[in-house]
Order: sequence, then C-alpha cells, then structure tokens
Amino acid sequence: MSAPNDPVEILLAEDNPGDVMLTKKALEQGKLANNLHVTTDGVDALQFLRQEGEHEDAPRPDLVLLDLNMPRKDGEDVLEEMQADASLRRIPVVVLTSSESEEDIAKSYELNANAYLTKPVDFDGFVEIVNRMEDFWFQVVKLPED
Repeated sequence: MSAPNDPVEILLAEDNPGDVMLTKKALEQGKLANNLHVTTDGVDALQFLRQEGEHEDAPRPDLVLLDLNMPRKDGEDVLEEMQADASLRRIPVVVLTSSESEEDIAKSYELNANAYLTKPVDFDGFVEIVNRMEDFWFQVVKLPED
C-alpha cells in the first residue's frame, strides 16, 4: 500500500478508450489523490504488474481495475496468472466490466477477484461507483503491507 499521504496507485486494464476516459474523469472527481496507469490488453497489464519491458519502473498498484474483454489476453487469464504468482496475488483486483453474465461473475470469483462491478452506462453512475470503490478499498478495508 502507498503511504497514508501518497497518491493511491491504480492500474486500469481496459481496451475501450471511452471507458478509460470515463474512469479517469470519475477518479479526478473522487476523494483520493491517485495515479492512474492504463494498459490496453492483458499481456501489457501483466508486464506492468511484473515490471517487465517498458514497465520496468512501474509502481506496484494498490488496486487493479480489470476489464474481462481485452485483446491478446483476457481478464480471466490475467486473474489466473496473478493468482499463480505469489508476488501478485495479494494485490486487490476489482473486475470492472460491461458483462452481467452469471458465468463471468462466478468465474471471476473462482479466480479470486476481490469484487465484480458492472460498468454504469452514464457518467454520474461511474462517479458514484468510483467514489464507493475508493471509500471501501482505501478507507474501510485493512490491507496487508507488501
């Protein structure tokens, strides 16, 4: 976790530019200072998490916001690899996706996602969900130190 006065480090793994923009704007209106890092596919997300290639200086995220439907490697594959890697499995992962499929929800939790949220269709809904997420993950929940 970041120190109490440091910005929260958030990795957003999302390939839809519109959803990236909505998430950025919602986080800007949120209560916590944050650094949002964006990857657009699952391979790049894992490289960021493992600090490989162009991401060798990437910070360890305090939270991962993960879309399920991404190119090269989907969100389920990312979850599976994170859980298999002892250095990554303790990073909280919130699946943030447009899918309302019971199968996707069940599979995400089977792969140890910490939460599953369906993307709101409007900006106000996005801001509300981000505010609640910030409150929960960074003010209510007690997470272990790295």
